[in-house]
Amino acid sequence: MPTPVLTEARRLPEASRLRLTWSDHHVAEYPYDYLRGWCPCAGCQGHTGQIRYQPPARPVTATSIQPVGNYAISIGWSDGHGTGIYRYEFLREICPCGACATAGDTVEG
Repeated sequence: MPTPVLTEARRLPEASRLRLTWSDHHVAEYPYDYLRGWCPCAGCQGHTGQIRYQPPARPVTATSIQPVGNYAISIGWSDGHGTGIYRYEFLREICPCGACATAGDTVEG
């Protein structure tokens, strides 16, 4: 089954969350700190091939969200970081909603 496509990304600043809506009608809200902790960039994760959750040093907010082709989004964070590319498949793997199975503390990159 192909990975669903992201159809909307909406910042919810009052709740410190990002709401993602998918082509399969799934909707989930990701806390900003949660997403920042899962940043998949090499600067945050190194080059091990595994992505680990690393909580941010302080609370963050999403300052920008940009599409990356038809497969990912890039998020600019209030701590100045913005090099992580969050693939749709990866975002679904780490979906924090009760209906999705979470991947635990590591995800294959």
